[in-house]
Amino acid sequence: MKDFQFRSPDTWKSALLTLPDSAYFELMRSVFGNIKTPFNKQRLVEDLEGFFSRKEIQEIIAAYLDETDARIITAVAALDEPAPGELETFFAGELSFAELHSILLNLEERLILYRFQDRGVSRLALNPLLEPVLGPLIADKGSLFPSETRVQEGGGALLDDRVLAALFAFIPEEPDFFKAEGGVRKKVLDDGKLLFPALDLETLIGGLQNLGLLSQKGEGLAIDELRLRHFGSLSSRERREYLAAGLCFDKNPPKPFPGMFNRSRIQALTRFIHTYLDILKPDRQYPKTTLKRIADILERSGIEQVAWDAEISSLKRPGPELPGSTLQEKPGVVSALFDSILSALKSSGLLGMAGEWYFLYPLETQDAGSKPVIAMDTAFSCILYPEIGFTDALALASFCVVRETGTAVRFELTRESVVRGFDRNLDSQTMLSLLDRLSGNQVEQNLRWTVKDWESRYSGVSLFQGLVLSLSEDRRYLAEAEPVASLIFRTLNPGVYLLSVSDKADAVQALHKAGIDIIAQPPQITESFPGERHSPYPSLEAGPRFRGNGFYDNSPELLFPKSGGNSFPFTNEKSESYKGRFRSALESISLSKPERDELTARIERRLILNESQLVGVSVRYEKLEARGLDYVGKTSIAKQAIASKLLIEIMWSDQNGELNRVIGIPEALEKSGGDTILVLKPVSPGETIRLPLGKISLLRRIKQSIFGE
Repeated sequence: MKDFQFRSPDTWKSALLTLPDSAYFELMRSVFGNIKTPFNKQRLVEDLEGFFSRKEIQEIIAAYLDETDARIITAVAALDEPAPGELETFFAGELSFAELHSILLNLEERLILYRFQDRGVSRLALNPLLEPVLGPLIADKGSLFPSETRVQEGGGALLDDRVLAALFAFIPEEPDFFKAEGGVRKKVLDDGKLLFPALDLETLIGGLQNLGLLSQKGEGLAIDELRLRHFGSLSSRERREYLAAGLCFDKNPPKPFPGMFNRSRIQALTRFIHTYLDILKPDRQYPKTTLKRIADILERSGIEQVAWDAEISSLKRPGPELPGSTLQEKPGVVSALFDSILSALKSSGLLGMAGEWYFLYPLETQDAGSKPVIAMDTAFSCILYPEIGFTDALALASFCVVRETGTAVRFELTRESVVRGFDRNLDSQTMLSLLDRLSGNQVEQNLRWTVKDWESRYSGVSLFQGLVLSLSEDRRYLAEAEPVASLIFRTLNPGVYLLSVSDKADAVQALHKAGIDIIAQPPQITESFPGERHSPYPSLEAGPRFRGNGFYDNSPELLFPKSGGNSFPFTNEKSESYKGRFRSALESISLSKPERDELTARIERRLILNESQLVGVSVRYEKLEARGLDYVGKTSIAKQAIASKLLIEIMWSDQNGELNRVIGIPEALEKSGGDTILVLKPVSPGETIRLPLGKISLLRRIKQSIFGE
């Protein structure tokens, strides 16, 4: 994350000079008291610059800062001058709209924050004159990203490479996978629940379909062997990251599962997930709010761009349009999809949970050396150890059935599963050699004899379907060299070859490269589907991990507290000492009650930085709230808010005596019998509220920013 750069003082002064005159002069009077005429706006803002540059003033400002101020200020720096709505999204789940709005207004009144326009978008920025105070505060972003040391416990991810390989053994055993009207058959789901008790089989199948590893063929489910080989060449972590992207993709488009493999979006989301997980530390655990904020920061950095459909990309914050809201206050794509992403990371075995905390699952070690990675528990079945590699587990799955994946993962060889292996161009020698290597030569003679007997019976009658290449005797040398040799799936007879590609164009291209200019191509009698020459799952380790925009190899360190915690000295004693000094000064001044109340409130809001701000100051009392039986006050405040489309907060008790609190924009005051009804459109999603003023125990107008938003 790049270091925050304060804007120049000229930008700050320009933002103040563009304020409406009423707001501008009210601000100046609150600082300097009565202003001599004629007014000179440029001179006044220069005087204000000098005031905030004074060392004693900055010391008081620093003493007034509390930890809540610090989190907001640090977030403005971390988010690189966000729009208010983006800050609201960042603090969702920790601060309500009203709480955040109130804190922002206070920081703006204290001129710690200001707003400026950037291409029509209102953004929050830090006062550059206060860099000596705020610089040390924002250097440590740990307060924004709470985490704790993870307590190591036993147990691994529910989905590992063994279980994933077992799923590819399960699928061919269910030829009627889908119902005619759509959806997975109940029998398949029931069988899957017995074999994979910890998995959501239907969602997992959908994720694999989105990756193009599986596809629906009528009522069956077919495995794309070529793509599966590409998928198997990835690291264990990369496979799960691609799977997480496929699962997330499945949760957002409507079912039934989309048949089209949207490769670019899957890859973009996978890259985002990969970079995101690089930021997390394996020895820490995180609350959901921290994970969400890290995702927001990463998306805003521009390192990885996640594209999605228009419906997701155009999501806005719920509720009515608020004063000062802009298009830039929409959540990003990752923000809108975050819950789906988090669920997918859990389902794919990348993240685990301990209570309300999330942690990275350690990936299983797959370097067993020469040690056995399976145990032949019976003559025809084996237990897979966690150390087995995915490619080996997948090779076993190609001629075995899965029997369990709970406390142990167990495969079994049956006649049907071995025949399925023969169909995949495996011979008995290949199968038995694999079992010998993985088990440490523990295969019993009975199994060897049986598999060879099945092979003998299999070779007696064969059916093939696909693209066939026929070479005359003088051209058979082509089958021994590239580029033709890699396309041959099986030699059916001397000079007759079944090819691994289904697109005739690939075979023609290979033959042309081999120097053949005349190729017989009789009409096709079966439909062909395009093959893939390149992996649809590029490795995520090959390219640079962090690229531009301020993210560097050590950037994750900036997201977490330094050892020793936050070094900024928050001292409530100093703050109270300054307030006490100003209260004492106020007591010696002759004022009316409204004036004294207003100045006392300014002291409590930490607006008073010097005794001169209490003397000769112009005080305008403004009624912001009305309670209980103050019917006139509630009516007056509601009318002001309706006319100016300002936010209000109301509180009332329901029939059960439970206190309700809602923030919204009032739309009207309507007469109904003897009552006056307030019509309020809530900020949060929900129906319009219609409530008699008499039932409202508190009606408070929420102040606007001094910057008019």
